Amino acid sequence: MFFAEKTLEPPRSLWQFSGVKIILAGGTGFIGRALLRRLLDDGHDVVLLSRSAHPFTGFHHDRLRTVAWDGQSPGEWTRQFDGADAVVNLSGAGIADGRWSAGRKRLLVESRLKSTHALVTAMLGARPKPQVFVCASAVGYYGDVPSGEVAESAPQGRDFLADLCGQWEKAAMEAQELGVRVVCARIGVVLALEGGALGKFIPPFKAFIGGPLGSGRQAFPWIHRDDVAGAIAHLISNKHVRGPVNLTAPETLTMRQFCDELGRAMRRPSWLPVPGFALRLLLGELAGMVLTGQRAVPAKLAQSGYAFKYPHANQALAEIFAHA
Repeated sequence: MFFAEKTLEPPRSLWQFSGVKIILAGGTGFIGRALLRRLLDDGHDVVLLSRSAHPFTGFHHDRLRTVAWDGQSPGEWTRQFDGADAVVNLSGAGIADGRWSAGRKRLLVESRLKSTHALVTAMLGARPKPQVFVCASAVGYYGDVPSGEVAESAPQGRDFLADLCGQWEKAAMEAQELGVRVVCARIGVVLALEGGALGKFIPPFKAFIGGPLGSGRQAFPWIHRDDVAGAIAHLISNKHVRGPVNLTAPETLTMRQFCDELGRAMRRPSWLPVPGFALRLLLGELAGMVLTGQRAVPAKLAQSGYAFKYPHANQALAEIFAHA
């Protein structure tokens, strides 16, 4: 069980006072669980918006309260926004959980826009209003950028994922009109043992048939899950940061370089590339997400003073596989 682990580090509060009240939507997912643990370890009060009344079997915490919501409709859950200091939105159907059929695309868009609109509406009625709204997005906002580094000022891409991220961020930015500081966290490929992209890479590497996807020359903007949680906590507390922020590690790698690092960490060869045409046959339009990329760099995070726990892929992968 994810929350069964005991935290050995002392609380790392980023605020000068304790008891900050944070509303967290999407806190039961792959990233959300790590952020929830981080916020509780830091000594903050978290209201978890969840479709399940008991999302974590056997886990209880004095500073955690779970409140039911459906991700789109107003209800009793909106009362929790009175006196909340921050709101974090990680809600949305999994991008890579299935082929991008017309119905799947509609779900990906609606699950993000409806939850974001619901949260902004709840902020409208809050007294007092939250100080900051951190809403997830993705580096897919930039589309395919074959060369050069991509900072937050880069233009929006033109594919489906770029359009999805653009709509999502636009919905989140509506909270600015309420006087709320808004941060759109453009998250890269998140690494952790329990799932995400790494969970799809591990089986072929274990079977000694691992290798890069496609040409291997495409950029692979990665970040350790602990740094996603740490960066979001940092963005909540740093009142000078607003707008889009890339959540990626400072080390930029290609797909081939990442797979080489993964092979070394797993003591397996990285030698069998998966042809792009095969991925397109298997995944359809979704294949474009892994066959293209962008060297998204964390310019704003660096300027704001965030210190990465895992700035290099070899460090991140060593930590991950130390617990395998």
